[in-house]
Amino acid sequence: MSFSHLISHCELLWLLLFLLPFVNAVSKSENYQTYIIHMDHTHKPESFLTHESWHRSILKSLSSSPADDKELLLYSYNHVMHGFSARLTPSQLSEIEKSPSHLATYSESFVKPMTTYSPKFLGLQENFGIWPAASYGEDVIVGVVDSGVWPESESFDDEGMPPVPKKWKGKCENGTAFSPSYCNKKLIGARFYYKGIQAQGFNASEEDEFLSPRDFYGHGTHAASTAVGNHVPGVSYFGYARGTAIGVAPRARLAVYKVVWGDGSGVASDVLAGMEQAIRVDIMSLSLGLNMTSYFNNHMALGSLSAIERGIFVVCAASNDYDFKTVDNVAPWITTVGAGTLGREFYAKMTLENGVSIEGTSYFPESVFITDLPLYYGKDNVSKALCKDKTLDRKEVAGKVVICDSSSSNSYQQIKEVEGAGAYAAIFLIDVSLPLSYEEYSIPSLIPSLILPTGSETLVKEYVTRVKNPKVKDMRFVLTRSGTKPSPQVARFSSKGPNPVTPGVLKPDIIAPGVDVLAAYVPQQHIKVGNYDLVTDYKLMSGTSMATPHVAGVGALLKAIHPKWSPAAIRSAMMTTAYAMDNTGTIIKSEFTNDFGSPLEFGAGHINPNKAMDPGLIYDMGFHDYIEFLCGVEHTKKQMRALIRRTQWSCSNKSIHDLNYPSFTAALTTKTIYPVAMNFSRVVTNVANDKAVYRAHLENIPTGLKISVKPRTLTFTRKYQTRSFVVNIELDREFSKVIYGFLKWIDQDGHIVSSPIVAINF
Repeated sequence: MSFSHLISHCELLWLLLFLLPFVNAVSKSENYQTYIIHMDHTHKPESFLTHESWHRSILKSLSSSPADDKELLLYSYNHVMHGFSARLTPSQLSEIEKSPSHLATYSESFVKPMTTYSPKFLGLQENFGIWPAASYGEDVIVGVVDSGVWPESESFDDEGMPPVPKKWKGKCENGTAFSPSYCNKKLIGARFYYKGIQAQGFNASEEDEFLSPRDFYGHGTHAASTAVGNHVPGVSYFGYARGTAIGVAPRARLAVYKVVWGDGSGVASDVLAGMEQAIRVDIMSLSLGLNMTSYFNNHMALGSLSAIERGIFVVCAASNDYDFKTVDNVAPWITTVGAGTLGREFYAKMTLENGVSIEGTSYFPESVFITDLPLYYGKDNVSKALCKDKTLDRKEVAGKVVICDSSSSNSYQQIKEVEGAGAYAAIFLIDVSLPLSYEEYSIPSLIPSLILPTGSETLVKEYVTRVKNPKVKDMRFVLTRSGTKPSPQVARFSSKGPNPVTPGVLKPDIIAPGVDVLAAYVPQQHIKVGNYDLVTDYKLMSGTSMATPHVAGVGALLKAIHPKWSPAAIRSAMMTTAYAMDNTGTIIKSEFTNDFGSPLEFGAGHINPNKAMDPGLIYDMGFHDYIEFLCGVEHTKKQMRALIRRTQWSCSNKSIHDLNYPSFTAALTTKTIYPVAMNFSRVVTNVANDKAVYRAHLENIPTGLKISVKPRTLTFTRKYQTRSFVVNIELDREFSKVIYGFLKWIDQDGHIVSSPIVAINF
């Protein structure tokens, strides 16, 4: 027998001591469950060279333990926590818990399905509403103009898909690590455009990029999966967020146009080339922006107007610049999308030794329970308090929970500094007034970390600065809470109006889920937790870029039900059925202002797909309506020719107020002389029953804003009949920035056709 097969006297003695308290055998009828076991690492016998070998010996020693301990052990942890996760019966768990080396046990934490939570939050159900009515968007073609696609993702599997629609004339291109064979009945088109970025000095080989439709950045794969991803069970985010992923229109077809390169670089010429080819799709989704300051010199506006003329529904992101008057993609023919929260939180709990308990956001991807650790804060050194690069002393912070003050610099650097200094865990204090403040810390770190907004940290700072030896009593990670109130809220980063080009057109149009959205991603992201590399091909992302494909997916569903509807009709249905009240029964709130929001932030409200498929009335428009609009925005003849690709056109000198938009905006300035009055003419089309009578209701009208509607009743005797009305807005006094109310047309069948009426003074 070789020496390696012998058991040392120390090991044998330890095993006997461990087994001594155990007398009961495991019943064969008991079920196995997964537990996370927190162990006192100081009890590890020296004879075990690693913690993993110690953990394996514990499992081998259990009653009815299988011959192969791999059947029990999932992970052995040495850095993020001391202990292991294993599949155990209640009796086996009881044996371990009787050991003096056992500290704590936690059942496996399963968060609720993630991207599936988006459809659930949107009210999408398998046997009710828009999903079955639209056959899940079957045969509608969604074009995603972004950073490409990862074709092997299960989200783009074509199992059960019917043949590619005969109308499709697109193609899949050859390129680096990509061939036409990667396309299938789901992914039916894949092109890439790089000449513009190449001319700017970009070299794909130097950037480790794929000179092909294959996604390097991950942004495009995530957007495509959110919009049209198939039903994929058992996805996870670094092994902890397990559930089922599904896009908004899972039976729709996908065509991708890669125009974003490297770490997110792109140029207008490539974007326009992509849009040029995407002209063959039904829905065009662009989570991109080109800082629109006018319609004439913006290629997104130019390309999308051409698409609209061909009946393509174009949806774009509002941008992530968080402040007012920063909204992008504001052309009235584009559906502009802001981001809302999902009513779901990932959080951790911490209790200080003085008994004070605090909750904060956490993206740490493992179930960990930390107990009795010293708390460090560099209160006498500003650089250390900020956890600046190369400032923390390993001798001072190793094995401790480190507090990092809010920093306007690189948050990624803070994370790396704390990890590199040997901290056991971290608490990051953030300034919520900064754009994407939470999102910067959403990268899962190697050590457990907790995010607290400035203001919530007072109790922690008071304790750590007043007590001589501050300690954390315990910290618990990987907790998820759904149905939080209030929700939805307008995401703090979501760009807000008024429209910087034509303030009289309300933007954004609508909000949709855009915070912590899980969808397919390039499978390159990994972190090391303990001795294990955790890899994921799904990722949590936040931004109006995540909200946009939700609306593109709903657009595909509506197109499947109403194939003859114009892009304006689809947008109208979304806007007039959106809701502006949160789950507490009050106006949707803004994370940015920490107060009630306004249509400058949420547009018409939060998208409501099931209502949108039967809106009752629509505010329809065609290409000529946009020509009339452009005539009123004072373009030169040369500019008009470039915009509308025509040498001749007619203008009737209509007011911008007469654009048949599903919202009403009175744009005033500080130079306006009061009282002031404006008229807005609109035409609505009956798309419901042959006979209907709608009556005007005015809601939430503030003091100082007078609104009248003529006529107050609209009577329809057949489907597709149109009726006109005029809204008169009067303001008798100056007001602060924005006031608003709602016009709602309500019929006998319960249709509620809602539009915001907004007065702005910027």
